[in-house]
Amino acid sequence: MPPSPTIKVLVVDDSVVVRRLVTTALSSDPEIEVVGTASSGRLALDKIGQLNPDLVTLDIEMPDMDGLETLKELRRRHPKLPVVMFSSLTERGAAITLDALTFGANDYVCKPAKVSSPDEAMANVRDQLIPKIKALTIGRSGPAAVARPVAASPVLVRRRVAMPSTSIEPIGPVEVIAIGASTGGPDALASILSKLPADFPVPIVIVQHMPPLFTRLFAQRLNSGCQITVREARDGDLVEPGTVLIAPGDFHLSLRRDGLAVRAVTHQEGPENWVRPAVDVLFRSVAEVYGERALGVVLTGMGQDGIRGVERLVGAGAQIVVQDEATSVVWGMPGVVADAGLAHRILPLVDVAPHVMAVAGRTRTLASSRAGVAR
Repeated sequence: MPPSPTIKVLVVDDSVVVRRLVTTALSSDPEIEVVGTASSGRLALDKIGQLNPDLVTLDIEMPDMDGLETLKELRRRHPKLPVVMFSSLTERGAAITLDALTFGANDYVCKPAKVSSPDEAMANVRDQLIPKIKALTIGRSGPAAVARPVAASPVLVRRRVAMPSTSIEPIGPVEVIAIGASTGGPDALASILSKLPADFPVPIVIVQHMPPLFTRLFAQRLNSGCQITVREARDGDLVEPGTVLIAPGDFHLSLRRDGLAVRAVTHQEGPENWVRPAVDVLFRSVAEVYGERALGVVLTGMGQDGIRGVERLVGAGAQIVVQDEATSVVWGMPGVVADAGLAHRILPLVDVAPHVMAVAGRTRTLASSRAGVAR
């Protein structure tokens, strides 16, 4: 049997220590080959043409030509070459990383912070970076991007075969829209939420895999670019129409009934699917609180987070929409839901917002008719 082709990576960082750390971490995987390193953006652009890498890791803060400048030029010359930014877990690092995602970076990892030894730093980089490299290269065509496979549940409630659809026909009135996303999610969420009106008639709750600081800044950016109100969720927040709540980094988000109201609950119970916040945690609570009056949406992302929660939602009678493979950066999370037959709609990203608005419009119409009867 011929050996598996290796994934060729170019490592770009102005720090010789970081270049050595990343190179050693990646070289521990037999499927990855570091074909070169570069200490500056200009040198990186030259080496891309010489080495033809499958992926580039790119530092943000570099002298002469920083990561954002390099990324913009790289995207002009190589529009489809996957790029993973190397960020610091600081407010400035988070802000620049969000800029990088806007300018075309595919994903990011955070540099090790508060680690006790070089070995711990190495493990941190290896565990963060290798799954993302594989998801963005060899795993781009489907759920093979999953870093840690988990067997599908043997009990799939009311299994359905989902066919790709661009229909925006309303599926029924809902009282909440719950969204899960990971790799590629920031751009996808911005695309969807920016199209919603200020008087959107149902609440939206979101888990986007992101660390602390990032989620707060991300929510602020979305809020500044949307008519609907977007903010990072706080424990006890009311879940109400016209408001989007995003799970805070390193906290799970779930919902609970409080009399006639519904409130957000943020907590730090153990990670699920190796992440916190986890989509599964949110989706399970949505199924319990709203049942069939929920719409679950699974957007682009690596891994399988969300599949267990989707099973609960479908079992409660809720409807599920997933982003299609062609428009997903990584078709891991939506792909496993589609392959399990649990998606009622498989839509390109451009059709997700119209579908959500159509469902919300059905909800608004029903509410108006009930108000008329009451009068």
